[in-house]
Amino acid sequence: MKRRFVPLASALVVFCAVVATAAGIERREEGNLVIEGIPDIPGRIVERMRQYNNTRSAGLIDWDAEGSGLYVSTRFGETSQIHYVARAGGARSQLTFFDEPVSGAAVCPDPFRPGFLFAKDVGGGENYQIFRFDRQTGVSTMLTDGESRNGGQVWSNRGDRFAFYSTKRNGRDWDILVASPDSPEEARPVVAEGGVWYPVEWSPDDTRLIVGRYVSANESYAYVLDVESGALAAIAPSTGPVAFGNAVWSQDGDAVFFSSDEETEFKKLRRWDVAAERSTVITGDIDWDVEGLAISPAAGMIAFTANEDGIDQLYLLDTETLARERIDEAPTGLIGRLRFDPAGERLAFTVYEATSPGDVFVLRIADRSIERWTESEVGGLDTGRFVSPELVRYPTFDETNGARRTIPAFYYRPEGEGPFPVVVDIHGGPEGQERPRFDPRVQYLANELGIAVLAPNVRGSSGYGKTYLALDNGFKREDSVRDIGALLDWIEARPELDASRVCVMGGSYGGYMVYAAMEHYNDRLRAGIDVVGISNFVTFLENTREYRRDLRRVEYGDERDPEMRAFLEKISPTTNAHLITKPMLIVQGLNDPRVPASEAEQMLAAIRANGGEAWYLLARDEGHGFRKKTNRDRYVHSVILFLETWMLD
Repeated sequence: MKRRFVPLASALVVFCAVVATAAGIERREEGNLVIEGIPDIPGRIVERMRQYNNTRSAGLIDWDAEGSGLYVSTRFGETSQIHYVARAGGARSQLTFFDEPVSGAAVCPDPFRPGFLFAKDVGGGENYQIFRFDRQTGVSTMLTDGESRNGGQVWSNRGDRFAFYSTKRNGRDWDILVASPDSPEEARPVVAEGGVWYPVEWSPDDTRLIVGRYVSANESYAYVLDVESGALAAIAPSTGPVAFGNAVWSQDGDAVFFSSDEETEFKKLRRWDVAAERSTVITGDIDWDVEGLAISPAAGMIAFTANEDGIDQLYLLDTETLARERIDEAPTGLIGRLRFDPAGERLAFTVYEATSPGDVFVLRIADRSIERWTESEVGGLDTGRFVSPELVRYPTFDETNGARRTIPAFYYRPEGEGPFPVVVDIHGGPEGQERPRFDPRVQYLANELGIAVLAPNVRGSSGYGKTYLALDNGFKREDSVRDIGALLDWIEARPELDASRVCVMGGSYGGYMVYAAMEHYNDRLRAGIDVVGISNFVTFLENTREYRRDLRRVEYGDERDPEMRAFLEKISPTTNAHLITKPMLIVQGLNDPRVPASEAEQMLAAIRANGGEAWYLLARDEGHGFRKKTNRDRYVHSVILFLETWMLD
């Protein structure tokens, strides 16, 4: 697939260069960046953004095998790498040093084999390979074939084996394999059913695995796999589509705690009795998705989080009585990566807030005290000036339960009376969810440029129930675009907002939404910024990597069906590019396996062919978004200059 994809993108880069030259547009290269139509970045922007661009976050990976220190992910150079923190407030000691970012780390539970597994790709192509880092020698060793996509690595409790998914068999299906770190070439497939499968957790005796099968955002399933025989037994089987969340074994291995939306709008925490094949709902009174989930290895306790209107609430649950306690001592924000220490005495997690970078905290179970383990830098900025968003809801075009449907959005309002220019920031997915976490770009817009930011969760977003999640599927695709039109109405009704200066911005599926909004509401928008966005659903589905294609067909529709193909062509931005008469900034990674670079190139050519204004930034060493600091800085600088040029007159 790689050999076919890269030349296609490269050929289109050459084609667009020819179009740019014919139109008199300067094309230049800066390292791995290709730049067209973007003026030189003024030094004042580079200097003022220096502090914002040098903020950083720390994210929890796990405790070490002894439970004395924590592994975290953070960036001190060009990319995010793995570090070790020995105590609360201690220095972050960097362990991996790669040009490419590392991810998916899993710590070996055997204290006599200190180290961890991690995943790394090349140039953003997402052909992840699994490596083992040996803490004793400091050596990283690749354990996979170097060609297929691999990930989801999960250690056995003894630390002698690990399970992972791989596309090695045919480049399309995600099989589950089990391997020893000492002889990874002998990895044994334990699930090869076709489709997308991944390991979740080993049973306490290491004879079984919880495994998942993903079909779509609205449909996924969980099973108990007998590792030796390969037998699969469904967890809480149902007669209709169900979406599962996280799952963990009970301490005795007799039950599985999991979340799913069976017969409910939201993913409820449940207990599955393996022998009796009986399911018990635990959080029936919490009408929000249960997301994070971890079980104590010693204390008969579960920690879980509920996504309550975009904010996480932490709970502790007694596994015997099923009584729960809300932990109000935890910082308010997004809580991720719950991990108990081996003794079950402390719970580590990451907290992300809108006004401060992500950091790692530890809860002492005995007295419910909270200890902060990392304190990430904010570039010397005054965090007191950072803007905390207001959650608003605006009416849209249709009704639900006899009343006008409302769309939730996070509103970052600058200081002063306005009227403020507005950036509408649209998330990707489409089943993603906009949530209030620290974004230095948003803070710069509000604090330095006086631009208000509205980040909506249009229909199709997760976090608001499975009915809401499915409202944009198939032939209902443009209903989500109409939600943006309703937001423009809301902006017009707000005296502090300037409806004549609105820019739409988004990435991936959010990039499609930008194109579509620019076409549907061209007369109401000043400009648009697309990052790795879909420009034609048919060419996207035909050129996205094979292992993703069927997953995306479930969401967008199957382009092989003539009726659906005609619909997808009709609504695609390339078909309607002539309607865009306002300036665009288009940003793309050449190695993007999800939304190929050809999507950006063909839209760029279509806009320019119609005489439109389009700035273009392409990174040859990036994929689905910019993950390297130098590239990301240049991207953010371009965004700021674009907004200054077209929004701040």
